[in-house]
Amino acid sequence: MSTPQQRSLVVKCTAGAEEAERCSQAFTVAATALAAGAPVSLWLTGEAAWFGLPGRAEGFVLAQSPPLADLRDAVLAAGTITVCTQCAARRGIGEGDLIGGVRLAGSATFVDECLRPGAQALVY
Repeated sequence: MSTPQQRSLVVKCTAGAEEAERCSQAFTVAATALAAGAPVSLWLTGEAAWFGLPGRAEGFVLAQSPPLADLRDAVLAAGTITVCTQCAARRGIGEGDLIGGVRLAGSATFVDECLRPGAQALVY
């Protein structure tokens, strides 16, 4: 008897504080999926790359939304957070600048995660 493949979620956040609602939605969906038991990988690209650094999520405020730092920490506790290598380089962000547990990786890793059996990808 076979068991169904566990579905995973890959969330790509392409917006930072300049598009606060879209950014918050990505973090909220990632944390909610983890709470529902799904494996989650959250990718921070473009201006969202800044949220891989200490103190950046703590300064993000959006009315009627959970604190971004709390959502980030929930994802870090049970899932993975990745900052895009090229996005980081364009912003002068190095691996040593990132919060512990946040990794740098590129498009090949993103594509690999998205193509795994049972994976679902969302872009915000």
